[in-house]
Amino acid sequence: MADSNQLLFFLSALGAFNGFILSVYFAINAKKKIFSNYFLSLLMLVLSIRIVKSVFFYFNPNLSNIFIQIGLSACILIGPFLFLYLKPSKEKNQNWVKHVIPYLAAITLIGSFYPYVKHLAIWKIWIVKAIYFQWFVYIVLSFQFINPIIQKIREKEPLKKIDVWSLSIYIGVAIIWLAYTVASYTSYIIGALSFTFVLYLVALLLIFRNNNESNFFQEKEKYKNKEIDAAMLALIDQKLALIVEKELYLNPNFSLDDAAKELKISKHILSQYVNEVLGKSFSNLIKEYRIEKAKKLLENESKITLESLGYDSGFNSKSTFFTAFKKTTGLTPAEYQKSYSK
Repeated sequence: MADSNQLLFFLSALGAFNGFILSVYFAINAKKKIFSNYFLSLLMLVLSIRIVKSVFFYFNPNLSNIFIQIGLSACILIGPFLFLYLKPSKEKNQNWVKHVIPYLAAITLIGSFYPYVKHLAIWKIWIVKAIYFQWFVYIVLSFQFINPIIQKIREKEPLKKIDVWSLSIYIGVAIIWLAYTVASYTSYIIGALSFTFVLYLVALLLIFRNNNESNFFQEKEKYKNKEIDAAMLALIDQKLALIVEKELYLNPNFSLDDAAKELKISKHILSQYVNEVLGKSFSNLIKEYRIEKAKKLLENESKITLESLGYDSGFNSKSTFFTAFKKTTGLTPAEYQKSYSK
């Protein structure tokens, strides 16, 4: 094997090896067992199986067909495990079976009745394409859990560590899917790409582990077993109204920290209340207040210009305001004003 091929093989195989190590780590060695970590572990496992198959097949075209079949079959669970890991913790435990068992059963039956060794054409033309399409569908479905993070980036809001981690997982899996999809036009070997992806995860892991702040593994369930008592619920509900009464949300830079200081409530408790009781993020809550303000301005100020409406409602840009207004009301500001005046 030439020196360049030896290096490529080493990098590719090392990426897959790191994937297996991370899979074991997430499943066994996390400080606190959290159910979502098992989905992350399984995601790393099936990715690694697929990558190992690619590496060895690239350097040994005479690889056993059963090994090739196992590697290809593993792809059918990449999308579901990505979806289940990114899905909010309070929902994912309820219906994970329907995202895993049917596909696992289907690929097992297909592999039994149409083994790769005897039906190469069927696998290449139909089965593999169907698997990659299913993988893509789950990438699209998983975007709903990443979209709030993208909105934070667009609105220049600070990202939590778990946001950075989740976004990295999502982008990494999407890149690997794209690499496999275009492999016939470029090169079949994607081990180096996978190696880069896995090392990126390792780097993030080491960074977060060495951070003395809250552990990113646990951040998704930071409110677990910490219910707010009834008296505090009533107090927060009462105090939260002050944000509307004082129109604090008109400050484009109004943050959770600002709200907690103004209302004299713990930032952690306020965040938990907004997330669990109101079922939304703090930024979305403030956005709703601003939209309601904009609607009142449209209803009561006939001479207000649509250009200044967003800024008068607390938004820091016209485009952000128009997007938020249309998403919330289903109408543009001009359409809303016209419908109200009828």
